[in-house]
Amino acid sequence: MTSTRTPRTKEKPHPSGDERYKVIDRTIRLFHYEQDALLEVLNSAQESMGYLSEDLLIYISRQLNVPLSQVYGVATFYHMFTFEPLGENNCIICTGTACHVKGSNEIVQALATEFNIAAGDTTADGLFSLRNARCLGSCGLAPVVVLNGQVSGKATADGVKKRVKEVVSLSKENLQQGQEAG
Repeated sequence: MTSTRTPRTKEKPHPSGDERYKVIDRTIRLFHYEQDALLEVLNSAQESMGYLSEDLLIYISRQLNVPLSQVYGVATFYHMFTFEPLGENNCIICTGTACHVKGSNEIVQALATEFNIAAGDTTADGLFSLRNARCLGSCGLAPVVVLNGQVSGKATADGVKKRVKEVVSLSKENLQQGQEAG
């Protein structure tokens, strides 16, 4: 299924003028426009842009000569990809079988109630996003929570809620200090 595309001779700026596309283009060139590099390119795009917009998925589809349906299929399969901007602080709750049995739904409910959002949403102030994942692959540590990239096992609703409130509070303080200084 590997197909090599002829590289473009000269790097042209993306029509939007967004410099972050250069990072994505570098990744595409690094993998020689191989269709098999789709996951790496999506990863690079997510890191550069923060989320995968429809325009970005179309761009990747065209650059790798991969059907848009395949790009979308891969992007929706993996929990790490998002299609909307996330909050400053992100919490992913594993809802796989082991985590579910060990109480992950209680953690999701506690956070949803505390921050008045549903799983998959971001607070109105943009400071917190609550997401769930089908499985994070750490079943022996169930229930598993990832808060701002830090994995915690054997989590409890009260413990996670307390930690999330702390990081969101710290973000609010930093935001207020930035507004006062600026």
